Amino acid sequence: MVAATTDLEHMAAALVLARRGLGLTWPNPAVGCVIVDAAGRVAGRGWTQPGGRPHAETEALKQAGERARDGTAYVTLEPCAHYGKTPPCAEALIAAGIARVVAAIEDPDPRTAGQGFAKLEAAGIKVTRGVRRGEAVEVTAGFLTRITKGRPFFLLKSAMTLDGRIAAHTGASRWITGEAARARGHLSRAQADAVLVGIGTAIADDPQLDVRLPGLTALKPVRIVADARLRLPLTSKLARSARTQPLWVISRPDADKGRAAAFRDLGAEVLHCPAMDSGELDLTTASRLMGERGLTRVLVEGGGRIAAGLMRAGVIDRIEAYRSGLVMGGDGLAGIAAMGVTGPATAPHYDLVGIERVGEDVLETWAARA
Repeated sequence: MVAATTDLEHMAAALVLARRGLGLTWPNPAVGCVIVDAAGRVAGRGWTQPGGRPHAETEALKQAGERARDGTAYVTLEPCAHYGKTPPCAEALIAAGIARVVAAIEDPDPRTAGQGFAKLEAAGIKVTRGVRRGEAVEVTAGFLTRITKGRPFFLLKSAMTLDGRIAAHTGASRWITGEAARARGHLSRAQADAVLVGIGTAIADDPQLDVRLPGLTALKPVRIVADARLRLPLTSKLARSARTQPLWVISRPDADKGRAAAFRDLGAEVLHCPAMDSGELDLTTASRLMGERGLTRVLVEGGGRIAAGLMRAGVIDRIEAYRSGLVMGGDGLAGIAAMGVTGPATAPHYDLVGIERVGEDVLETWAARA
């Protein structure tokens, strides 16, 4: 029982370290590692560094030094087994003389997929799997989704009234939720690889989509605008800041080439995605395009049309719904636009996984039903 409690505690610490890398490590996973020496004392801590390397195990082993020998490594994801720009972490643990490895989850990447564990066990290292598995899946959800589904993990964030409206019929929406909820939303931005909005929101709100929390303003997630016909104004805040914070504009292949060149001149990237018969972007293909470019976690901030499109495409994995006590009425703008649902049996289904008060508002968290 004592050993199990120790494993849980050290893995909890490793997961805290892993969260430090969220939004910074793509296309690699955010991993945490704690090295405990043979006497049971913490000798090293590490997490995946910005850009995806050095890896967590390398950082923790460097800090532990000789104290790693005969110790235990707690890792939130199976140590990698393949050679890339750096040698495999499994081999680094073996070379350091680690006696035991405790891992939360297996790495589904075909280049590892159990081979890291196999290397460790072949070297005589005892391997314990599944400690705090559920929590590790949450932290690593973006990477797991990209590897298994070929697309990022999509989190839809919505600030809505008591009756599910995101703006009045005039389009006015500032502010539906309070200061605490808005700050929490910026934390979600800070932990995302990218923030996605539709062209309607980009034109109506002229957002910056930056992180404005004290101490986190240096974080610069990619801003993505789904803009089939390149209608985003070249004078918008997003376009004018493209050289200081990445901006991707997803358009149809037949969009105006002159405007595409103008966006590129401003420092933005223009990505082409096929359109559906309706003329709107094929968001299923767009999601795969984002995955191919390495994104693992995408925060969707609006508005109703892009939310509905992604919902129809079946790629919204989680919803964070901030609900205030305001009531806008039926002429207000719906949080999710028309989807053509014919009845409960055909509606996307989400399960409530959390509810909490955030300042004067309520945050409901819903996960897509498997």
